[in-house]
Amino acid sequence: MMEWEQLLSLKRQGDTSKRLRKEQDDTRLGFEVDYDRIVFSSAFRSLQDKTQVIPLSKTDFVHTRLTHSLEVSVVGRSLGRLVGKKMIEKYPYLSEIHGYHMNDFGAIVAAASLAHDIGNPPFGHSGEKAIGEYFKTGNGQQFKDKLTDKEWQDLIDFEGNANGFSVVSSSRKGVEGSLRLTYATLGAFMKYPKESLPKKPTKDIWDKKYGFFQSDKLFFKEVAEELGLISNKHDKNIGFVRHPLAFLVEAADDICYTIIDLEDGINLGLIDEEFALEYLIKLVKNTIDSKKYNELQTKEDRLSYLRALAIGSLINDAVSVFVKNEEKILKGEFPHALTDKSQYKAQMDDIIDISIKKIYQSKEVIEKEVVGYKVINSLLDVFCTAYNNKIENKESNYDKIVLKLLPERFQTEKESLYERLLHICHYISLLTDGKAIELYKLIKGI
Repeated sequence: MMEWEQLLSLKRQGDTSKRLRKEQDDTRLGFEVDYDRIVFSSAFRSLQDKTQVIPLSKTDFVHTRLTHSLEVSVVGRSLGRLVGKKMIEKYPYLSEIHGYHMNDFGAIVAAASLAHDIGNPPFGHSGEKAIGEYFKTGNGQQFKDKLTDKEWQDLIDFEGNANGFSVVSSSRKGVEGSLRLTYATLGAFMKYPKESLPKKPTKDIWDKKYGFFQSDKLFFKEVAEELGLISNKHDKNIGFVRHPLAFLVEAADDICYTIIDLEDGINLGLIDEEFALEYLIKLVKNTIDSKKYNELQTKEDRLSYLRALAIGSLINDAVSVFVKNEEKILKGEFPHALTDKSQYKAQMDDIIDISIKKIYQSKEVIEKEVVGYKVINSLLDVFCTAYNNKIENKESNYDKIVLKLLPERFQTEKESLYERLLHICHYISLLTDGKAIELYKLIKGI
């Protein structure tokens, strides 16, 4: 069974001794430092020009990855504090002996939520698929026989969550400045604490995807063991059950994209307002003030009012599910997302269904995803070819020129072919949508 005092570890990579919460300055909690470091990172700033729902949208009210991440962190903080209050009441020794406060829970979840999309490539989830398909069905197939099965799986099933762990951890030196986040925040960030193989070995929520690349395996194992995560090995493969606070990070994301994507769809005219409001009202029928709602004059005001109520209802429900199942979660015996056990699951599923039909499969989204596939495939091909030719002493003058386009921190040479290929994937994943298109045009001479 996992223990809260270990799960709330303030340790950071490189620490030679444990950091104690009771020794921290209350004016700037150790976990709040994590939030600050993420905000000031270049990878986080790039989210301002990355797709959330509508790729390359110039409409000012549509969410980007940045605004989405900020909103998820706000919801995550509320979830963390509410759960933290219950945990401090249930386990008073956390406060009396170790000095933890409910705000510590909120700060951890807020920081992990803020970073939850930090490793996602340009052009939304189609960007992940484009990277994977370059290796699986494109010119990247040439590298398969030179890699191990797990290294190859990392590439053909490129995962934004695993890429995010590389960004927020300092295990990949020379790529991103050392954030040195606390192990508690890294644990909460890790929704899928397993390797890329075996793929989906169980139906447990934490086995749905994978959470770290082979290059980050040793550091991830160090973090997991420090936190006391329960091993969930499949044969000789590394896997753990989730850090309990990762359930809250996931719930914050689920709540926001369910409600906010619907709002974007309404504002873009992809979903009829009356139809969408009917869905939202089903979520808030027990808390809505009908008189106040009927007095609202504009669509924006009505949406804003229902959105706030809906998010509030879903937050309280997620906290209730967590607290009810807390002991199972600590034992690694709760293999579900919190929202899967929500009393509002049917209503959330209805909203997601309408979003899929009207937003995610809309003509505008599909057209821009096609652009994203072409851009990412072309960039990968040019840089992977040039980088590999350099290592194998087959470098052309064009290859030399292309590699000079890379920022200085990406020009460091990697020892293995796997690390070189992942290095390029990491660079492309950190590009904004706009920068990726600009670079594509430059290389193509457009």
